[in-house]
Amino acid sequence: MASERLNRGHAYRDRVGPADAGALTSALYAARYPHSSAAVWLQRLAAGEVCRNGQQLRADGPLAAGDDLIWHRPPWHEAAVPELPGPLFDDGDLLVFDKPSGLPVLPAGGFLEHTLLAQLRLRWPAARPVHRLGRFTSGLLVCARSRAGRAWLSALLRESSSPLAARSGPCRKTYRALLQPPVPASPLWALKPGDCLELATPIGQSPHRRLGSIWAAAPTGDPTALAALSALRLLERGEGSWLVEVAIATGRPHQIRIHTAAASAPLLGDPLYLAGGAVSDKALPGDGGYHLHAHQLRLPCPAGGLLELEAPLPEALRGAADG
Repeated sequence: MASERLNRGHAYRDRVGPADAGALTSALYAARYPHSSAAVWLQRLAAGEVCRNGQQLRADGPLAAGDDLIWHRPPWHEAAVPELPGPLFDDGDLLVFDKPSGLPVLPAGGFLEHTLLAQLRLRWPAARPVHRLGRFTSGLLVCARSRAGRAWLSALLRESSSPLAARSGPCRKTYRALLQPPVPASPLWALKPGDCLELATPIGQSPHRRLGSIWAAAPTGDPTALAALSALRLLERGEGSWLVEVAIATGRPHQIRIHTAAASAPLLGDPLYLAGGAVSDKALPGDGGYHLHAHQLRLPCPAGGLLELEAPLPEALRGAADG
């Protein structure tokens, strides 16, 4: 476990576009980083944390198109996170890990140095993640050392060329999850153990009070929405939760969380994605409470051959048949 500690701070760089010319510095920052109000940005200006074109600012003022801004965020405490275990697979380029729940993959949500990426750089310097898993999603995470390998695998994991019906396709990503029992109006309500249901709600950007926008179920007719496909199979139907297996044919952000919530059966304990597809303004994507595990992976390797791996199931996601 990497213990809580103070990091080294970070420099956030921004450039002023023509549309923002004349805007006050505090207003521009409040618009681009809505987690902080204009009043908070005024305090940061007064503390000397912001530079414009290499000069430290001490007061608010209008900006010009082309101005370069840097916010020097002071060091902050990062919460403790789990250590990344050794790889389940390593062929010299491709590595696959069983990521523990609670470990962020990339810097975000208050994490800069306590990430899987930072741990990779220390122990496997050339390796980089090919895709993301949410902080509290555990299981199989693919990394690669070469740029060509990362590009090839990223495209494959993002958008499988196989339709959902073709279960024997070359790339398959299977997850286990606990769902909140659906309401009778949900398309999941009539499922019995062993039954399957295809989920195809498009995913797009939705307004969020704290972040500005967030990935969520897209409204009907949204031309910018991304197609997304998941195949859900009910494993066990309990009074307090349903155990499901979900195979995804696309790799959209938070796809399983969004799809099950849109079907009125959110992941049990998910504070962000609510039944019916709405999102909570009080929660953030990195907030935990749910159980989601990347359990199995079938993946063609860039050099040829087929890789099939399985990450052991956490106790909460073991069904009766799993022992």
